[in-house]
Amino acid sequence: MPYYRTVGELPRKRHTQFRKPDGGLYAEELMGVEGFSSDSALLYHRFLPTAIVNAETVEDTRGGTVANLPLKPRHFRTQDLKWDEPDRVDAVTGRRLLFGNSDVAICFVAANETSPLYRNAFGDELLYVQTGAGTLETIYGALKVGVGDYVVIPTSCTYRIVPEGDEELRLFVLEATGHIGPPKRYLSKKGQFLEHSPYCERDIRVPTAPLLVDGEDVPVLVRHRAGLTRMTYANHPFDVVGWDGCLYPWVFNIEDFEPITGRLHQPPPVHQTFEGPNFVVCSFCPRKVDYHPLAVPVPYNHANVDSDELMFYVGGNYEARKGSGIGLGSLSLHPSGCAHGPQPGAAEASLGAERFDETAVMVDTFRPLNLGEAAQVSEDPRYAWTWARRGPDWT
Repeated sequence: MPYYRTVGELPRKRHTQFRKPDGGLYAEELMGVEGFSSDSALLYHRFLPTAIVNAETVEDTRGGTVANLPLKPRHFRTQDLKWDEPDRVDAVTGRRLLFGNSDVAICFVAANETSPLYRNAFGDELLYVQTGAGTLETIYGALKVGVGDYVVIPTSCTYRIVPEGDEELRLFVLEATGHIGPPKRYLSKKGQFLEHSPYCERDIRVPTAPLLVDGEDVPVLVRHRAGLTRMTYANHPFDVVGWDGCLYPWVFNIEDFEPITGRLHQPPPVHQTFEGPNFVVCSFCPRKVDYHPLAVPVPYNHANVDSDELMFYVGGNYEARKGSGIGLGSLSLHPSGCAHGPQPGAAEASLGAERFDETAVMVDTFRPLNLGEAAQVSEDPRYAWTWARRGPDWT
C-alpha cells in the first residue's frame, strides 16, 4: 500500500529494545516484499512468531484446470454453484476454482462459518464481496467488510474470515503469484495517489487497532509453492501489540470508484482499479454515458488480442449483455482469439441513453485462462451462439 501507517504501541527507534510490562522483550518481525528492497511493515509480537511445534502436509482437493477448448466465449453462473455441505462452508477451504493460469487462480465461495487461520505465502489475494458481511481478522488488526468491498491481503499475512449475519458471504477471490496494488500511473514517485486517480487515500480503510487473542498450539493453514501445510504455533499468531510501515491489508469499496466519462465511449483502462502480475482488475460502475450527439453508448465490437477478458456481473443491468442469459452472479469469459461485443440490438437500443446503472468487476489476464472445476459445472452452453442465434446448443 502506498502510504505509511502506525498502529498500537511502538518504540521510538526501529530495532531497539522494546519491553513488555513483565520486562521481557517483544519480538520484532519484519514483513517485507522483494527482499529488503521494497515496502515492509515492522510488527511487535508478544511471543516468538517463529515458534512452531508441528507441521503436516494437507491435501489440496480443489483440483487443476483444463484448456478453454474449443476456443469460444463462455458464460458461467456462480449463483448455480452448490457445496456438498452447504451449512458448513468457510471462506478459505470452501473456495471453488473457477479459472487459473501461471499468474493467478480465480475462485468463488459462499461462506457461512468462520474460516481456519490461513496464510497465503504464494502471493497477494484480492477478495470482492458480492453479498453478505463479515470481519477480516489479521495479525495487523481487524477490518469490517461488506457488499462491494475489495479486500487486498498481502502475501504471508495470517488471517481468518468471520461471516456475520444471516446472508452468505459470497466472495470472488483472486490469488496472485505476486503482488496486487493500485496502477502505477495513479501514484506519484513517493506513492501518493495523483489527481487523475479515480480513488485516493480517503477512500481506503485499514486496521486501526491491534487484535490480541490468547491461545496455545494454534493451527495455521499455509498455501505455498509446493501445496498446503498446516503449521501449529506454540502461541496464537494474533499477538501483535503494534506495527508500522507501508505493507498491510486494506479495503476499498467499489462505490467509491469515480468513473471517468467522455463525449465518446471510453476504453476499459479508464476503469482500471488494480494491477497484478500479468493481469489487471477494472470496476464498471453506474455512470453518465457518452454525450456526443451521435454517440453509441455501449461498447463497440473488439478483439483483445493480448488478453482474456473475464467479467463478473454484480449489480444493475449490463446494457451490452441484454438477451444473453447473463444475470447477477454471472461470469463471462471472452478469450483472446475471439472478437466480442454487444448482443444483437443492444447498440441501437442504447442510443440516447444518458446513464448506465450497472456494476461489474473485470479481470483481464495476459496469459490464457484455463477452466477449473467450478467453471466446468456452472457453464451455460448456449452463450457462445447468442450473437448468431444458432449453434450446437441453441434451441
